[in-house]
Amino acid sequence: MSNPYYQPGRERAARVQALFARIARRYDLINDLQSFGLHRFWKRRVLRLARIAPGLRALDVCCGTGDLALGLAARGAAVVGADFSGPMLEVARRRGASPARGAIWWLRADALRLPLPDASFDVVTVGYGLRNLSSWEAGLREMLRVLRPGGRLLVLDFGKPGNSLWRGLYFAYLRVFVPLLGLTVCGSAGAYAYILESLVHYPAQAGLDRVMRELGLTDPRVIEFLGGIMSINVAEKPGRAPAAR
Repeated sequence: MSNPYYQPGRERAARVQALFARIARRYDLINDLQSFGLHRFWKRRVLRLARIAPGLRALDVCCGTGDLALGLAARGAAVVGADFSGPMLEVARRRGASPARGAIWWLRADALRLPLPDASFDVVTVGYGLRNLSSWEAGLREMLRVLRPGGRLLVLDFGKPGNSLWRGLYFAYLRVFVPLLGLTVCGSAGAYAYILESLVHYPAQAGLDRVMRELGLTDPRVIEFLGGIMSINVAEKPGRAPAAR
């Protein structure tokens, strides 16, 4: 399997930059179409699990067009939405132009080198972003660096179903239908064939859960949807839970 947007190693970031620059304008539309609108439900579940209270500080890494960041702010958090793609952030800024309950700051930044202080956020989320990093393990450690002791980390991404038959059907959907949708809507099959390519090389929910446990995170859990085709990994950084300020 080969994809022009997937390149392991040093070129990974540049290829992913090119991918999101190409699809930014139609990103939200294709998300609705390829998930039949279910991505909105999965993101709302992330927001509920985040347990936001007014005054908490939240960071949404790889924020893309801003769904999770806007949702966190609507619940009263002071939010930083960080992404390294300028075109995706521009869409997020336009969507966040109307007043939100909490404040939002949009930050162009590499998820592997966040220009943010240690232990400065009560909640850190990432939706469909960890899988795209040149090193997802380094990205996970960087998110933990900026998370306060007792803070919550939530990762939403494509999963790998445990049932081999269901996994095969799901991968066939990602291999055939999703690239065809990408070709039709944004003129690039490769940009959406990338999803399967990147998922094949990503350990998904089970591997992420294992690493969270190895890092000593508290109460690691996996919430699966539709037999594991989508998942949320949630855990807490050891220490006293943060209080609203």
